[in-house]
Amino acid sequence: MLYDRLADLSLSIDAIDLDVQERDTSSDFVRATTTISLHGDGETGCGEDVTYERAAHHEFAEAGPPELTGEFTIAEFSEVVAERDLFPEPPDSEESRNYRQWGFESAALDLALRQAKTDLASALDRTYDPVSFVASTRLGDPPSTDRLEQLLAISPELSFKLDPTPDWTADLADEIGDLATVRIVDLKGQYEGTDVDVPADPDLYRLVVEAFPDAVVEDPALTDETRPVLADHEDRVSWDHPITGIESVENLPFEPQWLNIKPSRFGSLESALDTVEYCLARDVRLYGGGQFELGVGRGQIQALASLCYPDGPNDVAPGGYNVPDPEDGLPSSPLEPPTDPVGFGW
Repeated sequence: MLYDRLADLSLSIDAIDLDVQERDTSSDFVRATTTISLHGDGETGCGEDVTYERAAHHEFAEAGPPELTGEFTIAEFSEVVAERDLFPEPPDSEESRNYRQWGFESAALDLALRQAKTDLASALDRTYDPVSFVASTRLGDPPSTDRLEQLLAISPELSFKLDPTPDWTADLADEIGDLATVRIVDLKGQYEGTDVDVPADPDLYRLVVEAFPDAVVEDPALTDETRPVLADHEDRVSWDHPITGIESVENLPFEPQWLNIKPSRFGSLESALDTVEYCLARDVRLYGGGQFELGVGRGQIQALASLCYPDGPNDVAPGGYNVPDPEDGLPSSPLEPPTDPVGFGW
C-alpha cells in the first residue's frame, strides 16, 4: 500500500508559519491561498491551503497557527490534525475543512521527507515520469476563442480543459474544434450554490458530446433529460467534485472509467493515496486536478501526477497559464521531472 510506505516516517516540528498570497486569475476572481510552513531540525516543509473563501485565509493568519509542535509519525500527525478545528470562524463550506487539513498533512509529508533526506518517489519506490498537462480556462462572457488563441500563441501544442456554458453555440464549438485539442469538457453539474454552477441543459450536453467526441466529459448532472444524451457516452464520463475517498467512488451512479483526482478534496494523505491505489487496481483512468494553487501546492499535485498518472490529461499546468496575461516562455507539455528531487514537490 502506498500510504503504508509513508505512515511511519517521523517528523519533528519546532515552529509553524502561515503566509497568505493572492493573485488575479483568468477566471475573473482574486485567488487567495495560505502557505503552511512547518519548521524542525533545520528543515522546512510546506503545504498549501486552497480554501476558496478569501476572508478565511486572513482570519487564519490573524489568529495564528494551531499548536502542533512536537514529535510525530506521519500517521500520528494526521490523527492529531483531523481532530483539530483549524478554522477560527466556521467556513462557508464544509469542504474547506478538507482543504486546510490537506495543507497541513502535505506540509508534514514534505518536512518528514526532508528530515529523512529523501523524496516522495524514493519513499514510494516509484519514479518521476514526465507529466502531460492541459490548460484549464473559461472562454469569457460572451464566450469566444480569444483566450485559446492567446495561450496557443505561447504554446502551440497545448491541449485544453474547457467549461462549456449554455451560451455556447454550435458555431463556437466548431471554431474551438478547428483551433484546439480539447481533452476535457467540464460541465460543472455537480456543484450547488457556487459561482461556477452550470444548469443541467440537455441541449448543451448534446452539443458538447457531439462536437468533442474524443473529450472526457466531467461532472455531468444526471437528470431524466440528460441521461439519454449521455447513455452512449458513459465510457468517457468522469467525476471530480463528488470524489473525496473510496466510498465516494463506490457510490457513483455507474462504475467510472475516468476520475479527476484533486488531493485536497480528500483531506488526508491516507484517503488520497488509498483512493488512487484503489482506482489504479481497477483500471480507472486518472488525471490530476488543479485549484488555482499559487505556491507549493501546484508542484505537489504535479509530483503526484508524475508518480501515479503521468499520461492523463492532467489539469496541472504551471501557474503561469492561469494568469490573465500569460507571458512567453511558459513550459510546454510534458513537464520534465526534477533532476535532484527532495521532499514532496516538483
